Amino acid sequence: MKSNRLFEDLFVLELANNHWGKIERGLRIITDFSRIVRFNNVRAAIKLQFRDVDAFIHPDFRTREDIRYIKKTIETRLDKNDYATLVNAVRKSGCIPMATPFDESSVDLCVELGIDIIKLASSDLNDWVLIEKVATTKKPVIVSTGGSSLKDIDDLVKFFGNRNIPLAINHCVSLYPSEDNDLEINQIDFLRDRYPDNVIGYSTHEYHDWTSSVMLAYAKGARTFERHIDIEADGIPVSPYCSQPAQVDAWFKAWGKAVEMCGAPGTRKRIPQQREIAYLDGLVRGVYARYDLPSGHTLNEKDVYLAVPLQKGQISCRELMHGEVLLKAVAANRPIQIDDIDSPYAADANLKAVIYRRGL
Repeated sequence: MKSNRLFEDLFVLELANNHWGKIERGLRIITDFSRIVRFNNVRAAIKLQFRDVDAFIHPDFRTREDIRYIKKTIETRLDKNDYATLVNAVRKSGCIPMATPFDESSVDLCVELGIDIIKLASSDLNDWVLIEKVATTKKPVIVSTGGSSLKDIDDLVKFFGNRNIPLAINHCVSLYPSEDNDLEINQIDFLRDRYPDNVIGYSTHEYHDWTSSVMLAYAKGARTFERHIDIEADGIPVSPYCSQPAQVDAWFKAWGKAVEMCGAPGTRKRIPQQREIAYLDGLVRGVYARYDLPSGHTLNEKDVYLAVPLQKGQISCRELMHGEVLLKAVAANRPIQIDDIDSPYAADANLKAVIYRRGL
């Protein structure tokens, strides 16, 4: 399997409604959001939507203004040169060019314009004509799972796995906008358990805050994140499921706080900080002589007691094995030092150095 690492900690910013078909508006969105990306030092893709409108909509329905989806598609159409201009702007901004193709000729456009990652929309999760076409590009794919069946996802994962094509799977609820009680963030647990070889992500259309869900999603193991983006300009109202620059800034910062708080990945044991180790070492009990002990005496449990503080060079409850032979006499209530006993610890210079560094 090709590496899925390119999806790790990747943010996908989707230009909502293709910036209403206005090329200048699209360029401004790319500029505004790429600045937020650079300021927060994150990896981000800016995603366009590709449609060959003449092929995508049946000729008899292209003038139907009562069908909202068709009307919006017609009004926001772009030509190939417009798409090329936007893709170049994304690339120059330092972000990754990404696109959702909704038809087969748009997949060809993805290849022609050098799109790095292809997105499969939730609505196309079982559009096998389109999926087969996407697979011919061998480009990495992110899929959203809104409204899907389990079989749909299983089939898709197997299909791309058999072709050695990296696939990330986004938990998504296709409600625009989504309420907090719609989010179903526990689905991230389910997807991670069922598809351990794929990066799991979180695509959201919520609108109440830009901090809580990304922190929860990261803590549950989501590693790629998607939101729609837009700006207030041209007298066009921003849809409630879209995020503006200041909100995306808050989103990035909440993710950063989640990374900080979660620490090392859940796939391996964390490495404690030295100050944490030092704090706990202060609570370790040292070994003290219960009464005067002569040189050559073999220690047993009645000869010693354990108490804090642990002193530098003193053996602790961790090293006491019983049966150690004293190399010198130790007075009652005095600490038994590593140099006082015949012990493997005393023969190991590195272990001995650690014992002398710890304690009071």
